[in-house]
Amino acid sequence: MAKYDKADLERRMKGAVESLRHDLGGLRTGRANTTLLDPITVTVYGASMPLNQVATVSAPEPRMLSVQVWDKVNIGPVEKAIRSAGLGLNPINDGNNIRLPIPDLTEDRRKELAKLAGKYAEAARIAVRNVRRDGMENLKTDEAKKEISEDERKRGETEVQKLTDETVKALDEVAGAKEREILGK
Repeated sequence: MAKYDKADLERRMKGAVESLRHDLGGLRTGRANTTLLDPITVTVYGASMPLNQVATVSAPEPRMLSVQVWDKVNIGPVEKAIRSAGLGLNPINDGNNIRLPIPDLTEDRRKELAKLAGKYAEAARIAVRNVRRDGMENLKTDEAKKEISEDERKRGETEVQKLTDETVKALDEVAGAKEREILGK
């Protein structure tokens, strides 16, 4: 069953990079970013739904987010979900829209967020190393089954290692850019 598949390894490693980008997008930097509200779910119509399925989120100004709720009945639940999300945002409800001024980040909060970005990056590196391990094991299994030669296994291992190194480098660049953005450097 275990057969070495380079395309599958590439897809899984790229997935780790995209997952990191998505996770880091939810970290607040001091500038308004619509992805900041992506993790929020709202209880409406007796079900829990992602905020972006009940409202449109926009950033009309660099330090302001605007949430336009499609059904006016849901403004209260959306406002409550934003307050209880732990993002440190104070929604202003004007009856039609919810405005979210983005407060300045304190130095301590910036350091906390930079640490969190580092944790996300480490989790992504672990995921990539797990994919690498799977690839190496598949190559050894294929060699043991006599499906490939020792030389082909070694070439495959070199490929997997090169792919791993490139992916980890990409993860480090993404995480480094986010940390610089958070710390304002």
